[in-house]
Amino acid sequence: MTELESLYKMYFKDVYLYIKSLSGDEHIAEDITSETFIRAIKSIDTFRGDCDIRIWLCQIAKNSYFSFLRKNKKVIFTDTISERKSEINLEQLIVSKEDTLKIHKILHRLKEPYKEVFSLRVFGELSFKQIGDIFGKTENWACVTYHRSRKKIQREMEEYQ
Repeated sequence: MTELESLYKMYFKDVYLYIKSLSGDEHIAEDITSETFIRAIKSIDTFRGDCDIRIWLCQIAKNSYFSFLRKNKKVIFTDTISERKSEINLEQLIVSKEDTLKIHKILHRLKEPYKEVFSLRVFGELSFKQIGDIFGKTENWACVTYHRSRKKIQREMEEYQ
């Protein structure tokens, strides 16, 4: 197995889930993930090694996704982009095993419903509508609760740093 094949096998799922979280569409996520690895292969010589390769691949994936949106003239609201940037930071932290343990410790200390909503969204990959249905609440409630829990985790992660 070549080094490129092993990279693909090791990181395909991470990149796919990341793009799926941005796009909310499995087919788009598959296409963008494939494109990401093609771009990564073409530009592997530019990888400086100053960050985790997963982060580098996710950055390529994000750029590919935004290019896809521009080509297909889909509208992105700027407030959504800033939310996604902060989600990206948290998702990048989840990628690191050391930081994953910190996040799980913080998550364990969170009060309900924040703990469960965050877990259902990030680890269960449920939509806000599905989470709202589980709690007998609205989709908006699930979204707000998730973002509040994410902010709590981010604040505590900053204290760890």
